[in-house]
Amino acid sequence: MTIKVLLTNKNDAYIIKNLYPLYLYDLSEHYVSYPNSHGIYEDSEEYKTLNDQYEVQNIWWEKPDCLYPYLILVEDKPAGFILIATPPHCSAGIDYFVHDFFLLRPYRGQGVAEKAAVKVLEQYKGKWEVFTNPAETNIVGQKFWRKTISNYSKEKYIEMHGDTFDGYKLIYRFDNTEKE
Repeated sequence: MTIKVLLTNKNDAYIIKNLYPLYLYDLSEHYVSYPNSHGIYEDSEEYKTLNDQYEVQNIWWEKPDCLYPYLILVEDKPAGFILIATPPHCSAGIDYFVHDFFLLRPYRGQGVAEKAAVKVLEQYKGKWEVFTNPAETNIVGQKFWRKTISNYSKEKYIEMHGDTFDGYKLIYRFDNTEKE
């Protein structure tokens, strides 16, 4: 199975934007959220169409020096995405933040997610942070990040619960500066 992660540009943005509603739907299981009255998974009623939602995501392609939108491809087909943020879009003292990570269900449980994550982590050296939902409904996500980060960092990471700019989360931190 050939797995690629590609840094996207404005020409490729539509692919991640097409996958994004599926990601929000997936998250609804863990956060017990519902679509607005227009059928869009957003907190605001102002989003009436997927096109409205697409416009909000444009920031990922407007800041190429601090926001990095990666597309995950399996056998050259879109399989998910990884959105990486840098300051000022992450916590103080953190160089890189996994803002969003999504893999389509048919590709799960095959090692695709971990391989894709490692490929992106290898692109940037520094202090990393990953948040995930600490609820029991997200045990799979927690185990995924714990295993992936533990393997990648050779068990040199910090795991803690705490308040973030996105609410109370399970937080993973590690530094890959010295990693070869």
